[in-house]
Amino acid sequence: MPIRALVLDQQDRGVEHRVVEFPVDVLPEGDVRVAVEWSSLNYKDALILAGRGRLVRTYPHVPGIDLAGTVLESANPDFAPGDRVILTGWRVGETWWGGYAEEARVRSEWLVSCPPGLTLRDAMVFGTAGLTAALACLALDDAGITPHSGSILVTGATGGLGSIAVHLLSRLGYSVTAATGKPELERVLRGLGATHVIPRQEIEEAPIKPLLVERWAGVIDAVGGTTLSHAAAEVSYGGMVALCGNASGNEFAGNVLPFLLRGIGFTGVDSVMASLDSRRRAWGMLAEFADLQAVAAVVHEVGLEDVPGRARAMLEGSSSGRTIVRPREGPS
Repeated sequence: MPIRALVLDQQDRGVEHRVVEFPVDVLPEGDVRVAVEWSSLNYKDALILAGRGRLVRTYPHVPGIDLAGTVLESANPDFAPGDRVILTGWRVGETWWGGYAEEARVRSEWLVSCPPGLTLRDAMVFGTAGLTAALACLALDDAGITPHSGSILVTGATGGLGSIAVHLLSRLGYSVTAATGKPELERVLRGLGATHVIPRQEIEEAPIKPLLVERWAGVIDAVGGTTLSHAAAEVSYGGMVALCGNASGNEFAGNVLPFLLRGIGFTGVDSVMASLDSRRRAWGMLAEFADLQAVAAVVHEVGLEDVPGRARAMLEGSSSGRTIVRPREGPS
């Protein structure tokens, strides 16, 4: 039986996308074949769909950096038909065909088992965004930043990563300050667990001095740019910044004084090549602490045909929350 997929092709005027059917033997080689039940839409997916960043070099291409599904065939004894698995990162959806298809053939070393207590749909509600948020929370904890240390600032709080970070931090007992450019979503952020909500304009300009008043025990930053510079100048002594994204740009005009005089730390959070141990730890945190009913308020569900439109909205800054993708037609 042919499988449906969202396929990208490079044309003279850019990248075009269409939903097509093709035989399963067209899938790339791999030792595990998965029936994809859910995928998700991340900022990187939106860039790929727009043909930006040269993330994809070979066309035609099936995008989708996340997938969750059931094993159909496996040459690895660690996985058997019927096993529920999750795949995020490893450059799947970039250099390897990804999750915007009814089936995927992948390498077994990229897979983690879906934790008990999470459905496959739940796993994609989190996806790369949730995994990265959990890794950032673990980085703060590993640095000794506890709920007693003070408030944690989350930038880009209405985005996929930010909204899950707000919720997870709250569930872990932290006081959370959410920074957003969408004041109309304040009630949603408070429903996710934010203690305080501030306009992003309050922190988006470069700091006027190297050191500002200490406000944050830690920061989970999904924005970068001058927002990161400003937030770093307000981190308390011994605090930590977990850098997760660059929605506002790659440049960081920082100053050494917060490091030298306040002893703050910076850590980059990469979920693409994270170790399996780190992934299992992060997925375990999500399964144990996240409240799916609370997160449901920021989840949008779409089929393959709707993915390009949602991606455009994400790049334009007019989307919020998490978008999950259902590759198969009809009830899942």
